[in-house]
Amino acid sequence: MAEQKSDSIHIALLGATGYTGSELLRLLIPHPRAKIVAATADRHAGRDIAEIFPQFADRGIPKLTRIEDQDWSAIDAVFCCLPHGTTQEVIAALPRHLRILDLSADFRLQDPATYAEWYGHEHLAVELQGEAVYGLTERARDDIREARLVACPGCYPTSAILPLAPLLEAGVIDVDDGIIIDSKSGVSGAGRAAKETSLFAEVAEGIHAYGVARHRHAPEIEQELSAAAGHPVSVNFTPHLIPMNRGILSTIYVRLAAGVGFGELCDALVQAYAEEPFVRVMPVGVAPASRHVRGSNFALIGAFADRLPGRAILVSVLDNLVKGASGQALQNMNLMFGLPETMGLEQQPMYP
Repeated sequence: MAEQKSDSIHIALLGATGYTGSELLRLLIPHPRAKIVAATADRHAGRDIAEIFPQFADRGIPKLTRIEDQDWSAIDAVFCCLPHGTTQEVIAALPRHLRILDLSADFRLQDPATYAEWYGHEHLAVELQGEAVYGLTERARDDIREARLVACPGCYPTSAILPLAPLLEAGVIDVDDGIIIDSKSGVSGAGRAAKETSLFAEVAEGIHAYGVARHRHAPEIEQELSAAAGHPVSVNFTPHLIPMNRGILSTIYVRLAAGVGFGELCDALVQAYAEEPFVRVMPVGVAPASRHVRGSNFALIGAFADRLPGRAILVSVLDNLVKGASGQALQNMNLMFGLPETMGLEQQPMYP
């Protein structure tokens, strides 16, 4: 890809008033090389961002516009924060000079038939689906650097793939015995649009499973784990909604491969992430919690030897709006424009 010509990366943010869009605003405003020159929100076109998010007043954000009214000639990068199913035709119509980071699920699945099966309609930009790079930063840096279109991973898949992929590559777990992924997410993972199931009275003081045996993130997880293993991998994945704003905790159950000890599993994780700026492996026996990553781009992984012989338990946590979405997208943008990967993402977790 061509080198950036100016000091600032001119950015358009599509869908600026959703949760991932507003989180990108929070991260991009202080970024030393990012300049937001366009922000779209069709329902709020013509309004100032401060009318919706007062915390962003007087920060140089242009008035909100409609996508079809946007002039793309002076823009370098586009963050697309639109709902699943609406992104394909929008991205297909964008000029080829733009580098695109898509936060929807529309370009994550490589096989068009798999997409149609799980999303209920044919893909409307198949030629771009084949071009898109799956943007889990720690797994695809070289491809992301050269990509025009990056499909940023889902939050649940990120929490599952980070701990499992190195173990599959190292051959230390037995995939034939099945992998169980039990995940729990804060309510912001459902998006900002009004939904009955996201009402306070429906979520507070309880926990519930949803998408049981049919959640759309399952094929995304299996696609990437199969690539890591070099052969097909199936998982049992069940998500749950818990009454907090943000965060994901995934508890993952695996069987060790024949002749492999728990220490070898731990070694594989430590070696995989020893040089990573945002993925940290906890000391053995330390369980990470969602509050340990809140507001940050960190992902923490804990490993435990099960009381059942030959089995292990992994606990993975991240902030679904940062490492699970907007932060990872910014991490990828940094790579795409030759910047330090951590730029604009150095903030530590909020506590309490």
